[in-house]
Amino acid sequence: MRSEPTAAPRHRTVEAPAGRLHLVEQGTGPLVLLVHGFPESWYSWRRQLPALAAAGYRAVAIDVRGYGRSSKPAATDAYRMPDLVEDNVAVVRALGEESAVIVGHDWGSNIAAASALLHPGVFHAVGLLSVPYAPPGGPRPTDIFDRIGGPEQEFYVSYFQEPGRAEAEIEPDVRGWLAGFYAALSAGTMPADGEPDPHFVAPGCQLRDRFPAGPLPAWLSEEDLDVYAGEFERTGLTGALNRYRNLDRDWEDLAPHHGAPIKQPSLFIGGALDASTTWMADAIDAHPTTLPRLSASHLLEGCGHWIQQERPDEVNSLLTDWLATIQS
Repeated sequence: MRSEPTAAPRHRTVEAPAGRLHLVEQGTGPLVLLVHGFPESWYSWRRQLPALAAAGYRAVAIDVRGYGRSSKPAATDAYRMPDLVEDNVAVVRALGEESAVIVGHDWGSNIAAASALLHPGVFHAVGLLSVPYAPPGGPRPTDIFDRIGGPEQEFYVSYFQEPGRAEAEIEPDVRGWLAGFYAALSAGTMPADGEPDPHFVAPGCQLRDRFPAGPLPAWLSEEDLDVYAGEFERTGLTGALNRYRNLDRDWEDLAPHHGAPIKQPSLFIGGALDASTTWMADAIDAHPTTLPRLSASHLLEGCGHWIQQERPDEVNSLLTDWLATIQS
């Protein structure tokens, strides 16, 4: 499917359970909903919007609740997974559509998967970037993450649990913290094997103490960093961090779906250097039962976590090729 060059991206807000959701759309055709992760925004899809639009799709990238220009409910438990899923359904309806393909990255991958699981009639296909699908269930999540670090260091997910703790580290220097966090998970700037892992916090230290010092990763310009930093300096980080603070609530909310597969057509793209992907290798290997209609699983060599920004041309090609198989 191909179309003529499309108009520039258009910003708008729509009503949703969150209050309002900000989105950016480009192109016409079948709807593809793009959901970002932490700590990002709609801007993470800036290189996918025109490519999808040129391929004949209506590409829509949202600011997830708590981010950017979308509403930021005050209650911590307003960021549980079913609420985020209902936001996505509301976006589809507000755009006058009955269904959409949903594609997510990082936390957005989890949100996209849950959207497909809970509303298969609305989300008829799902693309997962960096984080593969693992069905709900198993032990309580915070118990798992508390055990990962052991007595000598604390896993970052556990570090994020206490309201205000991570904010106190990040918000005095949002731009510097984001630069370090992005670099820590990017090909070319991430710590080498044997160096302290930036996913962990040593006792009495901060997460940023293990971030690399040096230039920005190749995919991130000073102007790009200004966009991200400007949004978080305006909004703070609490809304974004509250996603981590609802893991146990999600586990309870999704209990009726423990072990459930996603039966729609699906796609996975990961970076071979990304710990989020390698830690969940078992989830990828389990795809015949968890993703029985997985069209393809791609690992991009030499790529880190921020996959659609690090390798936009390859990701765009894989996405549009996959979408063509769904529409045919």
